[in-house]
Amino acid sequence: MLAFIKKYRIFFGTFLIFSIITISLFYNVLKPQKTLPIYNPADVNPELVDSTVQYIAKAHRIADFSFTNQNGKTITQKDYEGKIYVADFFFTTCQSICPIMTTNMVDVQKAILNNPKVMLLSHTVTPDIDSVPVLKKYAIEKGVVDAKWNLVTGDKKDIYSMARKSYLAVKLGKPEELYDMVHTENFVLVDAQRRVRGFYDGTKKEEIKRLIKDINWLRENDKN
Repeated sequence: MLAFIKKYRIFFGTFLIFSIITISLFYNVLKPQKTLPIYNPADVNPELVDSTVQYIAKAHRIADFSFTNQNGKTITQKDYEGKIYVADFFFTTCQSICPIMTTNMVDVQKAILNNPKVMLLSHTVTPDIDSVPVLKKYAIEKGVVDAKWNLVTGDKKDIYSMARKSYLAVKLGKPEELYDMVHTENFVLVDAQRRVRGFYDGTKKEEIKRLIKDINWLRENDKN
């Protein structure tokens, strides 16, 4: 038997290598490939979506916008053109989930700091309180890097519209107060084509890790 193996050792070695390569190829073909969904208003919890857009089931895009950031600069969709970005909603006086969300967004900022294709965008839901100086103070305290992360304020109606008609991420507030909003823990991932690609719980570290992985995947794989 030993002599037989020695005689055909080249054949057996070649067959073994061929088998390993074949199995690897089949595994790569058959294993599920990672994808990220494209979200439309009809796909999302109606509580987070304005009633005027809940019926939309395809071709949803983030609308044009114009807000003012922590440095008094006007920020529009042009500043995010061709960029992947993470959006959220907060307010500086929040003592519940906002501090956790901001800390976790700082972690995202660290992960994308040297990536010119990725940015962050945080909208205040209390623009009457969160003026430019207030946002600037908050940005300095939290370690916001101006080149990567805009904290924006503006007209409450416009912020409401972006929150519930574009980002699909904020609940209604008091019915008696026009354009009132209750911010949620949602971080929203937006691709370079202004499409919503993911929602993440901004208070959970494991969700932040998932978000960072999805950002990297989107940067490398999304060519649509």
